[in-house]
Amino acid sequence: MENRFLAAAVVALFTSPAFADDIHIHDPFARVSSIMAQSGAAFMIIENTGDSDDRLIAAQSDVARRVELHTHLEDDQGVMRMIEVEAGFAVPAGGSHALERGGDHVMFMGLTRQLAHGDTVSLTLVFEQAGEITLDVPVDLERQPDHGHSHSHSHSHSHGHSHDHGHTHGD
Repeated sequence: MENRFLAAAVVALFTSPAFADDIHIHDPFARVSSIMAQSGAAFMIIENTGDSDDRLIAAQSDVARRVELHTHLEDDQGVMRMIEVEAGFAVPAGGSHALERGGDHVMFMGLTRQLAHGDTVSLTLVFEQAGEITLDVPVDLERQPDHGHSHSHSHSHSHGHSHDHGHTHGD
């Protein structure tokens, strides 16, 4: 009887979803407005190849005193304001979520060092299901906004965003 229970436990262990393996980060980059800036932001495409929805709920980095998930919203006067999104960002099963300039992003507040073009920032993304995923994010101060090109939640990544940059799973 004990062996049957152990065998069932082993089967359950190997058939449980491997959530961290289902989350893929594409085309990450960070930027600051100037070399002396006190804040910065990171952008990327988060792809969920799994069968279960997930949610980015936090981010961590030693490059800033505070790291928050932010978005831009228009206020009553038509002014765009950045606000923290405490609930995080949904990443649907079989879909993706874009963190992009002018939209959802990771915000670095109170930078602990200057960020120059070509530097690398270590960033840990925290997901409800997948747990922590740590990646190296290049600082790109030359990238121009991608006007007229949006990423949908069912995006296929067939236009060059299919490569991972330093994607590793945290321990």
